[in-house]
Amino acid sequence: MLENRAHADGFRAVGGIDEAGRGALAGPVVACCVVLDPKHIPSGILDSKKLTDKKRRILSKQIREKARSVGVGICGPGLIEEYNIYNATVIAMKRSVFSCDIKPDFLLIDAVQLYDISISSESMYKGEDKSVSIAAASIVAKVYRDDLMILLARDYPQYGFEMHKGYGTTVHRAALLRYGPTIEHRYTYRPVREAAKRWK
Repeated sequence: MLENRAHADGFRAVGGIDEAGRGALAGPVVACCVVLDPKHIPSGILDSKKLTDKKRRILSKQIREKARSVGVGICGPGLIEEYNIYNATVIAMKRSVFSCDIKPDFLLIDAVQLYDISISSESMYKGEDKSVSIAAASIVAKVYRDDLMILLARDYPQYGFEMHKGYGTTVHRAALLRYGPTIEHRYTYRPVREAAKRWK
């Protein structure tokens, strides 16, 4: 386990970071940083994409209860449009670190490099499969973002956000063409941009 290696190197607060929502057409990108308690790690933690919604929600609650610290960072569509999705993800990840009650002294990060942060770190692809902390972060970020999209569905019931969470499903794309984009959509993404042109 990567966390064990970091602890063996003398680090005491290892934070795993992951995001949810990078590929969506609407809504925010949400990042999470989780500092697990090595003695109280909930069983069954996997990449959020490998779990059912019910299992994710159970584990998210357990992670929040048992982890030493959990931080969440959010970047909405406006910042995504201004900075692009990669840089917005970086901002959300930094915000998740800074919102932790316990400042991590080592970070395990899925896919993204955080260069200008004064904390030692290691970035890797498919980190959810290599680090239990990253997998835990992926679960909390996914559940947090799903809940935000369910709330958005109340304001925009015709788009079905509660079902697809803003991703580019057939239902969502059809709604885009029928009703046009909202302020919650990412206009730099092609399906949204094309729908916006049609509605001009």
